Amino acid sequence: MSGDHAEIAAILDTYFDGFYEGDIDKLKSVFHPNCHLYNAMAGDVTDDDMEAVYARVSGRVRPSVRGDAKEDGILTIDQSAPECAFAKVYICLGDRHFTDYLTLLKIDGAWRIIGKTFTGIEREGTLPL
Repeated sequence: MSGDHAEIAAILDTYFDGFYEGDIDKLKSVFHPNCHLYNAMAGDVTDDDMEAVYARVSGRVRPSVRGDAKEDGILTIDQSAPECAFAKVYICLGDRHFTDYLTLLKIDGAWRIIGKTFTGIEREGTLPL
């Protein structure tokens, strides 16, 4: 694994831990403040800024406290330039399997998630890849 891939994988591990533990500080360390999260699970496009995301995460029961199994992983990392990468990951929270498409930029020497598009389905057996 190249140095950048190792750095990106480390950021993604913190990303997984942040959502599982409901740890806003961990999430703030991986998301760029200008990041937005997009999905269309309800039919219309939802566009959440990071403050909305942090409020939602802090307002729910933490999966780690609830005793949920920690299920997450990196499916792909695609780095197209020294400062630009894309990752496809999965994470299970509550009764949902999420597939997340993350755009990352290396800013001032550190990788940050600048955009996220995701979808989720009810947790029923195997994860769709």
